[in-house]
Amino acid sequence: MAVYLVSVLNGLAMGSLLFAIALGLSLVFGMMDVLNLAHGAVYLVGAYIAVALGADGASPAAFVLAVLLAAGAGALLGGLLAGLTRATPRHLDQALLTLGVSLVVAETLSALFGNDVHSIAAPAPVAGSVTVFGETYPVYRLLVIGFGLVLAAGVYALVERSRLGSLIRATVADRGMVAALGVNTGRVLLGVFAAGAGLAAVGGVLAGPILGAQPGLDEKVLLLALVVVVIGGLGSVRGALLGAVLIGQVQALGTALLPEYASFLIFGAMGLVLLLRPAGLLPARAAVPA
Repeated sequence: MAVYLVSVLNGLAMGSLLFAIALGLSLVFGMMDVLNLAHGAVYLVGAYIAVALGADGASPAAFVLAVLLAAGAGALLGGLLAGLTRATPRHLDQALLTLGVSLVVAETLSALFGNDVHSIAAPAPVAGSVTVFGETYPVYRLLVIGFGLVLAAGVYALVERSRLGSLIRATVADRGMVAALGVNTGRVLLGVFAAGAGLAAVGGVLAGPILGAQPGLDEKVLLLALVVVVIGGLGSVRGALLGAVLIGQVQALGTALLPEYASFLIFGAMGLVLLLRPAGLLPARAAVPA
């Protein structure tokens, strides 16, 4: 039983990372009606920034610097992608464009860092383990769970309790009406796109001690993020959180109980949700594309 409880903690840690990565993807998809297939590449940029700075546990300052630089680089890439996708209004063109950007970024990272698997150790102060449920458990993963809780609370306060959040939710619901009121919705969309990409890059740094950095990881992360978005519902913060926690648990418990079917369980969960609630578990109240 203790082993399964540890698997639940692993699921919460993975869910926290998936929430950070999928949140921006969900909001951008819900607000801009843009499927950003370069989101996984932005995540991978963050992971390789940690590799480049040698954030291997020897210097906690290097890890913090990697987080800050990843946030800035992700926001910059997000702003660039926002501009490119606005210039290509058709969905197929946007998908091909972001896919092309993803391939260029992935190949550039492979040329710079090679095709080897790079491991990233947790910062030295949190590299140890504690006893949880009678089993040893990494302190870093507990901190990742804490990060997910803080992020969820912060995003909830911003989106649900602030004037800026009201503006974001209104833009999700009816962009045309918000624009008619004199609000520059382009800036709102740009800010959300940049913030979401910044979170994805930060997720790449934070996931480094758990998943490492390697070519192809961007595709796996993007696929999981898309599953989270589909399960949670487009444009929904609460949906992204619920979907991330659910997929984290399905992956962790599936690996512990049925390792040979773990990947199938994830898509099985998505199929079940789509069958029962095609719009997702907690979709935005009304996502009206403009």
